[in-house]
Amino acid sequence: MRSIWRTLDAELWRGVLAIALAAAVNGASFGAISVAAGTPVWVPVAMSVLIFAGGSQYLAVGVVASGGGPLAAVLGGLILNARHLPFGLAVGDLIGRSWPARIVGSHLLVDESVAFALAQSDARRARAAYWACSGTLFIAWNAGVLGGALAGQLVSDPGVLGLDAVFPAVMLALVLPALKDSGTLRPALLGAAIALATTPFLPAGVPVLLSLLGLLAVPRRKKVEVPA
Repeated sequence: MRSIWRTLDAELWRGVLAIALAAAVNGASFGAISVAAGTPVWVPVAMSVLIFAGGSQYLAVGVVASGGGPLAAVLGGLILNARHLPFGLAVGDLIGRSWPARIVGSHLLVDESVAFALAQSDARRARAAYWACSGTLFIAWNAGVLGGALAGQLVSDPGVLGLDAVFPAVMLALVLPALKDSGTLRPALLGAAIALATTPFLPAGVPVLLSLLGLLAVPRRKKVEVPA
């Protein structure tokens, strides 16, 4: 095991620690906003330990804080995290073969750990990078959420934190890189239009789910004919 960890150089650790610092700051923001919005301290803390999915956590708390129901929050989180299915297939062999390793490794799976693992030149280094990034981010995120939640108790008015603007900004940041492709831009615009049109008439959270109808605008791939 020690020889595996020795394959990680200082440059990779600098990248991991830089992302961990950003995760801690983001986690502190999530914890503070969640508590200031009216949830008990244990809620964001438990979510971070048991779910460990920043985007879904932001979405769930945002939907509930704006008046949406738990069902809409859960469904939205599941849909947002559906991207982890292909991620798991990509790094499944790197996590390990034992059931404890697979369970823990699957729970710690995040976008950054997959990216670090797949960027390595060999399987041994990729496995070490995956666990190093996943473990470091888990600790940093949860420490940030706990600190932010405790600090959030000192804020009496959630409005001063810009609750109505923070959640949409985070969601936009998550999807912004994908909007560079015209194939994803059209579905995104259609989904946004559906959500805006239905927001005045439907309960909070439902327009977000209806925006998935924008997927109907995804262009079909042309079949490539292979010459005989």
